[in-house]
Amino acid sequence: MLILADSKMPDAAKCKLSAYDDILEFSTEGITYDAISGHPDIFFCPTPAGLIVAPNLPEKYFSILQQNHIHYIVGDLPVGRTYPASARYNTLVTEKYIITHPEICDPSIHRLNKGLPLIGVKQGYIRCNLLALPGGAFITSDRGIEKSLLQQHLEVLFVDPSCVRLDGFEHGFFGGACGLYGNTLFLCGSLSYFNDSVNIEDFVSRSGIQIFELYEGQPVDVGTILCL
Repeated sequence: MLILADSKMPDAAKCKLSAYDDILEFSTEGITYDAISGHPDIFFCPTPAGLIVAPNLPEKYFSILQQNHIHYIVGDLPVGRTYPASARYNTLVTEKYIITHPEICDPSIHRLNKGLPLIGVKQGYIRCNLLALPGGAFITSDRGIEKSLLQQHLEVLFVDPSCVRLDGFEHGFFGGACGLYGNTLFLCGSLSYFNDSVNIEDFVSRSGIQIFELYEGQPVDVGTILCL
């Protein structure tokens, strides 16, 4: 297994993360804007049908996937420099749902997972804003996504993302600071920075998941920590 992480992740977080598995530090240049250029969830979309990757993923990463026997499917459209083309693969697909902005999502994601019902949202950066927990519960940092999931009678917790750092922006998003590895939820930063930290910990624990803080500083949006 490889743990895919933004190369700009704090060194202290990388050090702790490396104890779990091999880390593949991810970065790109000249494809999309700098703040998200190393975010895995901009180029990779894990789905029940397989890992879907952007066709303009740098060639060296295709080679690494092949060397590690990680099956992937190449999507239809490239990641673009600006939004909305930068968000084509930032969809969340679970075993039960495709949660997406239908006008932005790369067509391959729906086509390859066409048996799954679609929950449409207005936020383009879905995976940055949404974390799916085992058992069907969700955590989101977007009120629009929260509303859409509640309309489907799904269990969802809203988390204020104002403490999450993303260079160049007022703040990042909760999902982008996280990653699931078995029954462990990695958090790139300290839970103590969130005003509702007790609610977050309780909500996560009800899904049988433990939070592991990768370092003690301010949470950083690293574009989701993906385990491949």
